[in-house]
Amino acid sequence: MDIYISKDAKKLSNKNFTVIFLHGGGYYLSDKSKEEKYIQPYLDKGMNVVNLNYRLKRGIPIATEDLTNALHFLKANNATYQLNLNRIILTGFSAGAHIASYVGISANNPIYKNKLDQGVKISGIINFSGPVDGLDVVEKVFMDNEMPLMKDLGNALFPSSEGYAPKALISKYAPITYLDKNDPPFFLWQGGKDDQVPPITFEKFVAHLNENRKKNEVIFIPEDLHSPNATELKNAYDSIFVFLDRL
Repeated sequence: MDIYISKDAKKLSNKNFTVIFLHGGGYYLSDKSKEEKYIQPYLDKGMNVVNLNYRLKRGIPIATEDLTNALHFLKANNATYQLNLNRIILTGFSAGAHIASYVGISANNPIYKNKLDQGVKISGIINFSGPVDGLDVVEKVFMDNEMPLMKDLGNALFPSSEGYAPKALISKYAPITYLDKNDPPFFLWQGGKDDQVPPITFEKFVAHLNENRKKNEVIFIPEDLHSPNATELKNAYDSIFVFLDRL
């Protein structure tokens, strides 16, 4: 992980969030250095930021576990870093957004096994194009593709399974499984023509978020694919900082 310590963070008072970002790449490739455009807006605001890698090609269960491991590491070493771990924002793009959403939503659920240490509190979740439901649909998008790399990505989601993963395993790692009224506020960005995480997989989740629009926010761009362009990213962050001001 890269930890960016701001000399101005404590001046932000109740907006002194610790932002933890996880990169995309289908749990198979990429690196924290590839998507720094997603953390720069927080750095410009003077916030402390943790840009996190996780184990690749080991599957969703291992990747999601790594976020919890990182949170516990930060807690154990906070005498050094002096981060505000009572005001954590979990965020990411694509696979990283799924990891952030899964840990952020499931942490307060009694059936979630990887409990967070005391003093680690998730204040909000910001998801750019990350799966929240329908992991079986996402798996098929990759595994049924003719491109070898896409097939490798599909097989890497749950490498312990041969072929399509069992539904019971898939639902265990779907954030929608753990939704309840006590979850942190949620910000979701999605493209209406996403060719990797189909929009149909967001419908039930978005319906739940929209039950409380004062708490949650959804940005839906009908003509967009998987990634926002520069203008859309800037517009998204304008909305994100309004969202954070409400927390």
